[in-house]
Amino acid sequence: MPLLQALGLFVLTAIAEIVGCWLMLMWRKPDGAAWLLVPAALALAAFAWLLTLHPAASGRVYAAYGGVYVATALAWLWAVDGVRPGMLDLLGGGLILAGALVIIGGHWVSTAS
Repeated sequence: MPLLQALGLFVLTAIAEIVGCWLMLMWRKPDGAAWLLVPAALALAAFAWLLTLHPAASGRVYAAYGGVYVATALAWLWAVDGVRPGMLDLLGGGLILAGALVIIGGHWVSTAS
C-alpha cells in the first residue's frame, strides 16, 4: 500500500473513531437524543472495519494509527470544538505524527523492495 494511501486511510479511520465517540458524548449530555446512538455505532463499526484494511501486522497498524489519531484529534479540537491547539499541542502532535510516519514509511519502503 503506497505511503499516502496508508496515511489517508489512517486519517479516515481516525475521523470515524472520533465521530463515533463524539456522538456518544453528545448523547450523554442532558439534552442528548437517543437516536445519536445509531450513527455513533455505525461510525465505530466503520472505524473497526477500516483498521482491517491495512496489510501490515496488527501491532504495527495500531502503533502507526495511534500517531495519526492524535494529529487528527488536534485538528478536530480546532475545527469542531473551536479550541485552537497551543504550541505544546502542536509540538507533541508533530512529534507523535513524525513517529507514525516513520513506522508507516519504514514498512512501506521495506515491502516495496
